Amino acid sequence: MRGIAARMGEWDRAIVAWMRRWGPRLARVSLALVFIWFGALKPLGLSEANELVARTVYWFDPGWFIPVLGAWEVAIGVCMLVPGLTRVAIGLLLLQMPGTFLPLVLRPGECWIEPPLVPTLAGQYIIKNIVLISAALVVGGTARGPGTGTTRGAG
Repeated sequence: MRGIAARMGEWDRAIVAWMRRWGPRLARVSLALVFIWFGALKPLGLSEANELVARTVYWFDPGWFIPVLGAWEVAIGVCMLVPGLTRVAIGLLLLQMPGTFLPLVLRPGECWIEPPLVPTLAGQYIIKNIVLISAALVVGGTARGPGTGTTRGAG
């Protein structure tokens, strides 16, 4: 029995080491991909989010605001790909993200079937941004290099 437990411990350490090494890198590339892809769709008029954005921030002309928002998102993604620009990417992301939650409050009929527990598809699209913010924080934790600023987790 003891041999099996020791082997399982070795596997666990190896898996955790792999996740520690590759998780932030994969998060960086995933964030870049999502921001570049979704951002590029906006000025092309191909994003399903464009109409919701226009209805939510009605005080801005969508003719210029949506392309600027798209370019902002592409900039987040491009900066995320360049390790030296991680702080810029996270700064741009943290400035942009509060606006993504506005429809939950300003357009509740479009975001909730039963507030606050049953979101529509648009609401789900918005709420998932919590994961993007968390992934950005993981990537930001590597801004000084791999293994810096890390502490042991509680698991």
